[in-house]
Amino acid sequence: MSDQTNKVVKPDAEWRNQLDPIEYQVTRHAATERAFTGKFWDHHEKGIYTCVCCDTPLFRSDAKFDSGCGWPSYFEALDPANVIEKVDRSHGMLRTEIICAVCDAHLGHVFPDGPPPTGLRYCINSASLRFTPED
Repeated sequence: MSDQTNKVVKPDAEWRNQLDPIEYQVTRHAATERAFTGKFWDHHEKGIYTCVCCDTPLFRSDAKFDSGCGWPSYFEALDPANVIEKVDRSHGMLRTEIICAVCDAHLGHVFPDGPPPTGLRYCINSASLRFTPED
């Protein structure tokens, strides 16, 4: 569970040094990687997906499903307190943006068209994730 007193805040130059160019653009400037190009869209190992910026646990592999959209999709967050939902009115659309609760990294969006049991589809950029395999 995230705690606002444990916020990770860094100067932009430090984020730039820590992240590769696509990770930086996606997480710090809300860019979107092209569909079917990210390293995790067709990834099937068992484990935990964490924030690429701060290692906060975000999604379990057993919540991942193939939505056909070209981005990793999950029907639930590992701990709902670790993701924050924000209204996103960019590009002439009304969507719900998902950001990391610890470092404010842009992760992707959540849509109400996922499978049971939640009916949600967390559509996440691979560039915002790191993967830790199950032991």
